[in-house]
Amino acid sequence: MIIAEVVGNIVSTVKNSKIESSKLLIVQPLTIDGKAKGEPLVAVDSVNAGPGDRVIVVLEGRAASKAINTTLAPVEAACVGVVDEIQITG
Repeated sequence: MIIAEVVGNIVSTVKNSKIESSKLLIVQPLTIDGKAKGEPLVAVDSVNAGPGDRVIVVLEGRAASKAINTTLAPVEAACVGVVDEIQITG
């Protein structure tokens, strides 16, 4: 899992039938202190996130498919939570 920020949406009029009703987001992976890390990626939204939200993203096909309640969907990444706050102790 990674923390990322939603930086955009993708509009696609034609999608694989297993993800037809799913929203696609562009997410920018972040370091723990909120700085951009690596390249943006596409993730299926399962938590109704939007631009500016920080989200938890799973980056494994099986976990991502489960997040959108389908099996064998052609999905590599999915948003599974919206981050309200990050607390680092110690």
